[in-house]
Amino acid sequence: MKHIVILSTLFVIGSLFGWVLELFFRRFVSQKKWMNPGFLTGPYLPIYGFGVAFLYGISNIPLGIPNEIVDVIVRILLIGVAMTLVEFIAGLIFIKGFGVKLWDYSNRKGNIMGIICPIFSLAWLAVGSLYYFLLNPILVEGISWLSDNLIYTYFIGIVIGAMAVDFAYSIHLATQLKAIKESADERFEDLKKRWKERIKAIRSKNK
Repeated sequence: MKHIVILSTLFVIGSLFGWVLELFFRRFVSQKKWMNPGFLTGPYLPIYGFGVAFLYGISNIPLGIPNEIVDVIVRILLIGVAMTLVEFIAGLIFIKGFGVKLWDYSNRKGNIMGIICPIFSLAWLAVGSLYYFLLNPILVEGISWLSDNLIYTYFIGIVIGAMAVDFAYSIHLATQLKAIKESADERFEDLKKRWKERIKAIRSKNK
């Protein structure tokens, strides 16, 4: 139970922090305007929550490597791979499942499907390294202390529940929007087909 509370807390912290980070990144770097950077209605990005949960797991799980330096190197590399994998899977789900592209790296060198690219993989590696060396010891101690408090357990459960409801609503909305778009595309194709047939008939008549 304690591990579930810890992972849930890290998920919420990562989701909130990620939303703030993306908000300012899009305002001052990419889109140059204030906008909700997330798929959900609320101020959180679950992809960052999953990322932080993976960071915690990789940083603390025993690897059985006797050499301390090698252990650290392997953990850092695993962090870079895991963060890139989370980004790729999330991007693929939204593109293939809902026809929504939440970010686009198509103009970056070495990108794969515009979802991941080397420069951002290196950025996630750097962020993950900072977490491992600076934040992980503090978070482990602080969240472990909080997880022993029953009231806090109820609180984090309510937050996760609210995020789950928001996620279900957003998925439903995205599914409806996709259906409307597909329907509009089909009508447009029918219209083009009718016009082509009409033009063909006119040309045949004038021959």
